[in-house]
Amino acid sequence: MRKEEAEGPPRAGIRETDLYGPVRGYLEQQGYTVRGEVQRCDLAATRGDELILIELKRALTLELLVQATQRQRVTDSVYIAVPRPSGAWMRAHWRGVRHLLRRLELGVLFVALESSPPEVQVVFHPVPFQRQRNARGRRAVLREIAGRSEDWNEGGSTRRKLVTAYRENALLIACCLERFGPCRPADLRALGTGPKTLAILCSNFYHWFERIERGVYALSPLGRATLAEYPELVTRFRRQLTAGE
Repeated sequence: MRKEEAEGPPRAGIRETDLYGPVRGYLEQQGYTVRGEVQRCDLAATRGDELILIELKRALTLELLVQATQRQRVTDSVYIAVPRPSGAWMRAHWRGVRHLLRRLELGVLFVALESSPPEVQVVFHPVPFQRQRNARGRRAVLREIAGRSEDWNEGGSTRRKLVTAYRENALLIACCLERFGPCRPADLRALGTGPKTLAILCSNFYHWFERIERGVYALSPLGRATLAEYPELVTRFRRQLTAGE
């Protein structure tokens, strides 16, 4: 991942001090007393007993997040203020970044320096994060792990076909058809292809199979050629089928 993807590109020619004036003005309009550079904080604001700390940066960076979370030792009301990102960056990255910022319980201010005068947008305030686990996602991960016989994928791979549990099951079916010729789903299940055999054959997602007559399936030319793309797994299945005879 490129640095600008993770952090958001810094705007050329913009200084952190360019953000201070607009943010200070916005807070003063809300009735806050504002002071800059207080105890290593870029901006501190008070209104009655309320204390707000704001960190200013030219872009969303890891350094900014570290500083902001350190400020949470002093007060719960911590914001980060950055120049408003471009629409393209927002569409590509904002959803994940927003989730992270909410999880860190930070508030976010965008400063539109291109406006005259510059405008401050409160994207969201710092609020306690209510963590909700995705039970469906958890079940999907556990099901996928259980469906894989071994670790066939190298973590971090992006430009190679991944061996999912579904693909592994389909490859086993393909190896059975290669070894024994056209078969019925029941015959394949007897060879250990599992309860999803019929569904995999009927959907034929990879176009590896052909129905040659009612209830009988064979390996397609594409399926036969595909076996060469997964040598380790196919070799294992071939040995397994030979040993079982």
